[in-house]
Formats: sequence, C-alpha cells, structure tokens
Amino acid sequence: MKPTYSKPFMRFTTRKSLPRRTFLRGTGASFALPLLDAMIPAATASVKTPANDLRRLGYVFMPMGCDQSRWTPGSEQTLDKLSPILDSLKPVKDQLTVLTNMELRPAYPGSHATSNSSFLSAAKAKVTESSDYYLGTTADQVAAKQIGHQTQLPSLELAMDLLQTVGQCDNGYACVYQNNLSWSSPTTPLPAEAHPRLVFETLFGEGGTPEERRAVLREKGSLLDSIADDMKRLKRELGASDQGRISAYLDSIREVERRIQKAEADTKDNPLPDLDRPIGVPASYADHARLMFDLQLLAYQGDITRVSTFQIARETSNRTYPEIGVPDPHHPLSHHGDNPKKIERMSKINAFHVSLFAEYLEKLRNTPEGNGSLLDHVLLLYGSGIGNPNVHDHTNLPILLAGGAAGKMKGNRHIRYDKPTPLANVHLSILDKVGVPLDTFGDSTGKIENLFEPVSL
Repeated sequence: MKPTYSKPFMRFTTRKSLPRRTFLRGTGASFALPLLDAMIPAATASVKTPANDLRRLGYVFMPMGCDQSRWTPGSEQTLDKLSPILDSLKPVKDQLTVLTNMELRPAYPGSHATSNSSFLSAAKAKVTESSDYYLGTTADQVAAKQIGHQTQLPSLELAMDLLQTVGQCDNGYACVYQNNLSWSSPTTPLPAEAHPRLVFETLFGEGGTPEERRAVLREKGSLLDSIADDMKRLKRELGASDQGRISAYLDSIREVERRIQKAEADTKDNPLPDLDRPIGVPASYADHARLMFDLQLLAYQGDITRVSTFQIARETSNRTYPEIGVPDPHHPLSHHGDNPKKIERMSKINAFHVSLFAEYLEKLRNTPEGNGSLLDHVLLLYGSGIGNPNVHDHTNLPILLAGGAAGKMKGNRHIRYDKPTPLANVHLSILDKVGVPLDTFGDSTGKIENLFEPVSL
C-alpha cells in the first residue's frame, strides 16, 4: 500500500510536526526522509518518539555452513574471546549475541536446497522437481504482513547471485527452494534482486516505465537532481541539525548512485562474463556486497521498509574469492573431507562474509536516529542453515543476532544451549519482540526466555 505523500515544505509550529511519511518528489523520483527533529512533536518524551516506535527486522543468510571450531566464541556467556571467523565483529560486540547449538530439523534429510528453504520457514520442503512445490510462510513475511503495511515496501528481498535455472537443483528438490529465501505463502516464493540499479530504482524511483526512468537519468544525470527545488524549499523550514541530517542522508544516496553508475560504466568498457554475477554490478564481490548492504541501510533510514532478507551468497555457489587468497570454488571447499587446508580456506570465506556484515553493522551504528543510532533500532539475524557442510549437517548452526531492537536486546553475549534447540524458537522470539506474537512457528517448542534482556538507550 502506497503511503500518503505530504508536502515537504510545510511550516512548523510548536504544536505541529512534520509527518514521518514525508517525501521529496521529483520527476521519476520519490525520496523518503530520515527521522528528523521536526518529526517529533514538541514536548514529546524521547521514549515516545517515532524512532522508538520503529520495529525493523533483517535476515542475512550465509550458505554452506562453516568450521564450528573457528566460529564458536572461546568464552562462555560473553564475547570476550571472539573466534577467528567472528573477530571482525569486535567493534560491535556490545550489540551482538552468538547462539550455539541451534538446529534446523525440518531441513533433514540434509541438502543445500533444504538449508536455504527451511532457514526462515522452519518447514519441510516438499520433494519435487516440478512446479508443485510447497514449503511454508517465512518469518520475514509473517512480520511483513503485520508491520509492512506501514511503509512504502512491505519487505525487501536481496541476493548477490543470479537465479539458477528452473527444474531440479539438488537431490530431487526444485531450484525454487534453493533460489528463494523468502516465501509469502507455502506456494509463493519471492525472488530476490541482485542488481543494485534495480534495487535503487525500487527504493527511490517513482512511477513510469524503465524507459521513462532512463530518459530522466539521461536528462538529469541523477534521480537526486530532480528533487533539487523541493530540497531548497524544505531546508528553509528546518533547523540546522535537521538540515545537516538530510544533507548527510542525500549525500549517502548520491554516493551509492555514483558507485552504481561507475559499475555500469566499467561493464560497458570492459565486459567480463560471469555466470553468477548480473551485468552492470561491481566486478569486485566485496564492492557489490557493500552496495547491497548500503541499500538496506538507506531503506531503513528512510523508513522505506522495515523487513529485509539478504542472501550473501547462494547454496552450491562456485564463486571464488581470489581477493582473499582463495581461488578455489566455495561449494567444493565446503565438502572438504576433513582436509585441514580446505577447511582453512573455507573458513577464510566465512570470515570474509562476516567482515562485510561487520562493516554494515558499524555503518548502522554510525547513523544517528532518534536518541541513538540506526543499529539501536534494528534486529538482525545472521547465519546458515547448515552446521558442518561436509556432511550436510543441520545441527549446531552458526547463528548470531545483532542490533539493539529498540532497547529490547542486550549484547556481548554468548548463549550456549545444553541440547540442540530449534532455530524456530529464535524466530518465534524475534517475531514477538517486533510486535508479532505467535503461539508457534514451524517446529518451535516455545519462545527462548533468556534471548532478550532489556537495555536502556
């Protein structure tokens, strides 16, 4: 459902405030604004501000498990001794919780397809190579149905790789299970977008066909240029701090757009075939991933969506990572046969993925919002549906939570469960904390009572 557009250049008094759903409109463009002081009514207590009302939820999927010995923190109860794979998260460990001994029983019998499909659904995929596939509604879409109507986009589905071919992809399972992390119903998978340009236009484009939007870009050079007049009018009505906040936000958008434009230009000048990578994205995997993370940050900051999913790579991906000294394809490395050298190289890939997530968390933390940061007002789950990939094991999954959840989550914790605990219990608990209470979800056995500890912002 589209939000109500409000005039961005209205005057403010001590009795009125700028609506939270305020847009800057231009030719072919629509830019939602970040939370501003002018959106908080005078004499409103900080705990009741629009920022603290926001409930944002994100999921980042890491394929093909990991080496648990290099993932699991070396300290109990706290994260004082982070593992090699998680070491890059040290600067944000105060807003991090690592969970040990989680399992995904619906994913058995083990496969890459069920690792992906069961991760957010906690449901067993129907074995089929045809179009009569059947799974379950995923946790992100359960949340989107409840809180997604408040934003321009109910949810945002992103990936790094192109969709694989239709048909059978893994042990009798249709490719749809492996390609799609989000499902809005048991029979409706939601394709993820891997092209930054298309995501950018989804977030900030307004109306018209792709050809019409291209015409605007040829004339203006940037979607942002079309809102220049509205921007000037708005700034005249805002205080200095709000002017600075909007300028920083639009500068971030312009920088993301510039990087997208550069990637597209580089592709034209030096086209390199890559079966896993869409045409027009950065040649560097890290640069592509950073763009996709930055787009999620901008979507949260402008309150364009409050629910997102991101496949940082697909199951059975044969991508290589020469930039970190790993020329071997990822998937064969995950079937390492207990070869120490292969395990070490696989773990380097895991650590690389986590380091990009860590950069994202630091950017969220450095983005002010309300009486805290954007990281304070989001809850993110990062992990995989496979534990030991060598045997397609779905026990002892690598799982962590990040963010402050608007004061509902205390960090710097390592929670180790005595016995395998359904990942569905985590989903159930997370949904409850973002205002979507359920009695059960998937194969859950109950909420995890000690998962959240309130902390004042």
